[in-house]
Amino acid sequence: MPIFAVPLLLAAAAPYPAPSSVRLKADVTAMVGFGTRHTASITTDPKRGIGAARNWAASRFQEIAATCGGCITVDRISRRFTGPRAPTGVVVEDVLGIQKGRDPNRVVIVGAHIDSRVTDVMNVTSDAPGANDNASGVALVLEAARLLSQRQFDATIVYAVFSGEEQGLWGAELLADTAKARGWKVSAMLNNDIVGNTVGQGGVRVADKVRVFSEGIRASEDLVAQQGRRAEGGEDDGPSRALAKAIDGIATGIPGGLDVMIDRRPDRFGRGGDHEPFLKLGYPAVRFSVAAENWDRQHQDLRTEKGVVYGDTIEGMDFPYLAKVTAINVATLSRIASAPAAPEDVSIAGALSRDTTVKWAAVPGAAGYRVRWRRNDAQTWAETRDVAGTSTVLTQLPVDDNFIGVSALSPTGAESLVSFAGRERRPTR
Repeated sequence: MPIFAVPLLLAAAAPYPAPSSVRLKADVTAMVGFGTRHTASITTDPKRGIGAARNWAASRFQEIAATCGGCITVDRISRRFTGPRAPTGVVVEDVLGIQKGRDPNRVVIVGAHIDSRVTDVMNVTSDAPGANDNASGVALVLEAARLLSQRQFDATIVYAVFSGEEQGLWGAELLADTAKARGWKVSAMLNNDIVGNTVGQGGVRVADKVRVFSEGIRASEDLVAQQGRRAEGGEDDGPSRALAKAIDGIATGIPGGLDVMIDRRPDRFGRGGDHEPFLKLGYPAVRFSVAAENWDRQHQDLRTEKGVVYGDTIEGMDFPYLAKVTAINVATLSRIASAPAAPEDVSIAGALSRDTTVKWAAVPGAAGYRVRWRRNDAQTWAETRDVAGTSTVLTQLPVDDNFIGVSALSPTGAESLVSFAGRERRPTR
């Protein structure tokens, strides 16, 4: 197949303005001002509780929409959930800002939970400022909307403000189910949770890194599919891991930015987050979180004991750092929303041969494709070839010793996530 070239996306579009640490701080301050944002707190008070906080988030999306001719619409979805942390049930509502792209059904999601809590998860009345957990993530989502609203994209961007995270990831479950019901093709979901501090437990400071958690074996795959992935060696190249690797590469290109640590597990050890309901439905999803957590400032009653300050207050945050995490999100959303969907049905063949044949299904809107490969003992792609068709032959590249993937390219060079190549799936009779 012929080789072709496309211009780099960075040459086709001017960089975005840097996220504003002042704007981020103002939004976190506003959320802290609602006292508590516990999911089961009051919903009718205009100044306190989860209801006031969600109304405020909707108003912020409306303010941003006013600057771009109504390019963002507000959608509020809700459902009643019952569980151990809400035995009598609670209505969980998500506030969405939807920026329609040229393709309304292909979607990129960036989300964060707005609810907060203190030591007792059932305490709905005490002040729970939730500055870092997770007003930081919501402020990031709003700032991303402010910056990205100034351009139009091929994919639709959904800016999501979840409730019910502390009760069981209910708001994320609601949106994941909504995405499936609406027939959205989700190219990526970025969950931002605890993304605004640099001083961790014991005073350790890490200001140059951010963790990105991603699954290896897919939660959505049955045992047969997992065994197939194992046989192909694709444990480190599922869609969510491909997303994490893309984020790492994008962050490298941001001057003065952060080093992305690809954390090769779905979330922190034994813990979870709002990306997980999306993983269960097969959508590529990752979690951003700070490199050094401070557990004295998470899920704590406000108090001081033996000179130790407990509580998730704004004083524990670093807003220039939060701005850098925001910049990585913005650049990632821009690239994926500008690119076509990732290729499907990517296969390789070449047993008992020195050459490898690569095939894939055509992607709507793709101007071409990028074939990537690396030796089996490496974790990052090493070589590339751009092609115009939907197949190519890699000569003198034995299939036994190399991993191969394919991405789709837009006319401006924006690249999709890389789809890992496995064995060709023969149709069943």
